[in-house]
Amino acid sequence: MKRLALAALVLLTACSGAPDPGAQPADSSAPSARATDHPVPIVAEALAATAGEPGVDVTEILSGGPPPDGIPAVDDPVIVPADEADESLVESEQVLLVEHEGEARAYPLRSLVRHEIVNDVLGGLPVAATWCPLCNTGVAFDRNVPGGGVTTFGVSGTLYRSAMVMFDRETRSLWAQPSGTAVLGERTGTRLSLVSSSILPWSEARAVPGVTVALADRSELDAATNPYQGYDTSDEPFLFRGRIDPRLPAFERVAGVSFDGDARAWSYALLAQERVVTATVGGQPLVMFWASGSSSALDTRDITEGREIGATGVYEPDGQSFTADPEGFRSGDGTLWSLGGLAVSGPQEGEQLERLPSQDAFWFAWAAFNPETVLTS
Repeated sequence: MKRLALAALVLLTACSGAPDPGAQPADSSAPSARATDHPVPIVAEALAATAGEPGVDVTEILSGGPPPDGIPAVDDPVIVPADEADESLVESEQVLLVEHEGEARAYPLRSLVRHEIVNDVLGGLPVAATWCPLCNTGVAFDRNVPGGGVTTFGVSGTLYRSAMVMFDRETRSLWAQPSGTAVLGERTGTRLSLVSSSILPWSEARAVPGVTVALADRSELDAATNPYQGYDTSDEPFLFRGRIDPRLPAFERVAGVSFDGDARAWSYALLAQERVVTATVGGQPLVMFWASGSSSALDTRDITEGREIGATGVYEPDGQSFTADPEGFRSGDGTLWSLGGLAVSGPQEGEQLERLPSQDAFWFAWAAFNPETVLTS
């Protein structure tokens, strides 16, 4: 049995507050309802503040090891010009690209692997750029909480079905990162609005006009260490309680979208063959691109040396049809488009496709939070 990835987490816990694989899960026979004596203090605190029923079975919220903010979210990111970042980031290295109102920012996974959340402002909008290494879910949220004003988010140190649980610093309610939904506390049931984002190789993100890079500090340009070495080829998810959907191997990568209650996912294995997929999900037309040239941030000790895994981009097609091309993706009028949705030549050169909310995730995580998902594999 392969245990190298979980063993590596012991070191990460000691140096940066990541999950301790020796942490014991709560007793599965414990009641899930109103008792506030949960063994994890922040969960007990949030339970006490929950007016109605919890959003999840609280026995599935487990301690990952560190206390709240033990994994330090970034509240005041250093913004670096792309030219400066280009001296350190390698072309295949993954970043979470977030765009709003014409402003684009890349959050390198070399930074997010240690911070998981960046509280930022983009195009005048307060955003939280988040990435859960255990689920490979990169999601950006609007920090304007419905009915609650602007908040900042921290890492609670707990996991729900192996996924990061965030907490807001105003009410200390707990939020499941993949869904952006408050599951315990004063704000239970509240859902954050998504901000469109994609996990892309740096080569694609740096081509976006005006893109900048957010870091905890500039020293991260000199460090690209992956404390979860080999995790994405592990035997099983870390501290996952519940049933893993058997339709795909747990760590198979998928691209998932959900609109108006309709969820669909495509396996990377299929996307690598098709390269272009068109669909309508919940009434929303979309086109999905897949291309090689992106490396895993969870494979080797040095993030820049991870194995090839590919990457996706999901866009509003605006009535156009697309086909795969050796140089990228071709629309019906002959325009050549990049994986990042940028028209690089042809009649629409310089135009940018509208990015749609999507997730590139491990299958176990996407299925856990979207159990009714339609899978194309």
